Amino acid sequence: MLQEELKELAAPALEKVKAHPFWSGLRDGSLPPESLAHFVRQDTAYLLPFYARALARTAAAARTDDYMALLGRSITGTLEARDRLREAYGELCGELGAPELGPDGMPDPATHAHCAFFQAASARSFAAGFGALLPMVWFNHQVSDDLLKRHTPGSRYARWIEVYHPGEGYGYAVKAFLGAADRLGKELGDAERAELVKHFSVSTRYEWAFAEAAWSRPSWPF
Repeated sequence: MLQEELKELAAPALEKVKAHPFWSGLRDGSLPPESLAHFVRQDTAYLLPFYARALARTAAAARTDDYMALLGRSITGTLEARDRLREAYGELCGELGAPELGPDGMPDPATHAHCAFFQAASARSFAAGFGALLPMVWFNHQVSDDLLKRHTPGSRYARWIEVYHPGEGYGYAVKAFLGAADRLGKELGDAERAELVKHFSVSTRYEWAFAEAAWSRPSWPF
């Protein structure tokens, strides 16, 4: 099954993401609050909206209506998650000792590249778009579950981790995406299948890069 091939391909990146200082700092409470603010601002102002638009473009190129329906539901879910996280951060930032989000400003260089990748992949083909979109669904599920299971009880970000988790129902969406990957693995020709896998592989690296940018908080020097 294609999902097993993709999971094996993603495993090294997923382990590096879970071990990254951004996520480990959330688990044990040592993360600088400015890094969390940077993450939430970049995620809600730029990455999630661009992801939703890439879902829409990929859905428009879908091979059949069931793929279009899956991606279409995810558009709404992505934008609702954006609003929920932004609202939750606004309510909790004082308790966390974290700065308010303030104006969105500009996307940092890593976020800009991540968004451009989603845009380019979804414009290239259905296979490329689906491959590029899948890691964000899969990694979010794995990372948020890991945070919930392994965080230090009572630590600084324990309440945020509970809010950040998308809920039990999210697992069904992940299973639907992975099931779609298996169907595509049987339906696509060799070239299209290779394109899906290639974009999936690149996208897993952007998941690490986004955590790294939240940790280091880069900005434009002018």
